[in-house]
Amino acid sequence: MSNIAELNPAPLWAHFSKLCEIPRPSKHEDRVVEHIVNFAKARGLGVQLDEIGNIVIKKPATPGMENRKTLALQSHVDMVPQKNADTEHDFLTDSIKPYVDGDWVTAEGTTLGADNGIGVAAILALMESTDIPHPALEALLTIDEEAGMTGAKNLKPGYFEADLLLNLDTEDEGELYIGCAGGVDVNVSLPYTPEAILPGAEAVKLSVRGLRGGHSGLDIDKGRGNANKIANRIIHAALTQVPELRIASLDGGSLRNAIPRESFTTLVVPSVAVDKVQEIVRSESAQIARELDNEAALDITLEATETPANTLDADSQLTLIRAIRCCPNGVERMSTALEGIAESSNNLARVVTMEENGEHRVKIQCLVRSLSDSARDQHGLNVAATFQLAGAETTLDNDYPGWTPNPDSPLLAMMKDVYKDMTGEEAEVKVIHAGLECGLLAKPYPNWDMVSFGPTIRRAHSPEEKVHIQSVANFWDYFIKVVQAIPTRD
Repeated sequence: MSNIAELNPAPLWAHFSKLCEIPRPSKHEDRVVEHIVNFAKARGLGVQLDEIGNIVIKKPATPGMENRKTLALQSHVDMVPQKNADTEHDFLTDSIKPYVDGDWVTAEGTTLGADNGIGVAAILALMESTDIPHPALEALLTIDEEAGMTGAKNLKPGYFEADLLLNLDTEDEGELYIGCAGGVDVNVSLPYTPEAILPGAEAVKLSVRGLRGGHSGLDIDKGRGNANKIANRIIHAALTQVPELRIASLDGGSLRNAIPRESFTTLVVPSVAVDKVQEIVRSESAQIARELDNEAALDITLEATETPANTLDADSQLTLIRAIRCCPNGVERMSTALEGIAESSNNLARVVTMEENGEHRVKIQCLVRSLSDSARDQHGLNVAATFQLAGAETTLDNDYPGWTPNPDSPLLAMMKDVYKDMTGEEAEVKVIHAGLECGLLAKPYPNWDMVSFGPTIRRAHSPEEKVHIQSVANFWDYFIKVVQAIPTRD
């Protein structure tokens, strides 16, 4: 079934289906913003863009609900653009192709955009409704959440009257989130001197594919393989036995907040040593597969390829390999206050060679997360120091704060009661290692009492992203019940 607009609840799925038609990768949200603004104007809703381009929509209370507190609803309009290497898709021009796969909706070879498209669709469906009682509503639809939280960072006071906010950007039905990790990007630039290809050498391409990848916050504690680390390990093993081996190009990972699933490296090897390198690749691959027994689809190959123009010099190459080996990756420390939650982590997200202003460089990007802002900063400095010792230039930027939990939140208490009445079960109250915009939103609106929730989404930030159909229906029902349970003004 490809017509997901026929699923239940129809209003929500119809809006999500439309969102899938509109390209909306981070930093390229113009078309989806235009679509939502036109949607609001066509229905007589109050709508405006703030200074940075976030969308603000307002809808009056329905009759009989005028004495309830004003409620703010928040989601982000952008999505992570990830695809499989063999998928032909341009995220700037092509529509996402969702389809039903059993109990789930997924997409053909790309991210689905359920993160956070389902939240956006739920807000639009409620804003469009004519038969759902609700208090006065204020929607905040932010831009560029996935690539820097630009919209939330630049939100100004004065746009909202609400004291309560529902963030619809978490990914497990039945869980209510009241806190999240903050983060900081570590950007690395290592210059190198290009060397000419020596006579009697051949070019081969080392490909690491088939890893599960996933969200660098939600999945960082699951022990999944990192394609950049794996490729580096194999190259190092080969170099110890074939010292003439040279790296010509690196292209590993794609986005800072996605665990790297693929890496592609062009190597130059003496012709007489190609078979030896092939043997090393097979041996290392077998060992890695045994170690990563949760990565059943891991596929590592070495194949002939076109001869490049040049390679890294030997000193820069060895320095780079050693630095990547030393770079922390994965969970650094588990929380002692919150059982089962990672406190601090790093994702070695992107490794790529490039020529920039006539200089040849290796660029590396990491995303450090922590529940503690001070621990975030210290771990970011630790990661940066690893590459500074290798002579690289490093910067830390795009930092954002965590969201401090408030277990005594009146909104949380109400939402727990609604969930218990609806399901007969207790909602789980949690803190998430991923980044939510709530910590940033609290700066211009410190009065906001906030809770985040959503339907069940799996493998976000990867082409295996999927959303559970029944959980969307349950999420919608719960969302409407919470909206209708908003208390009266004092």
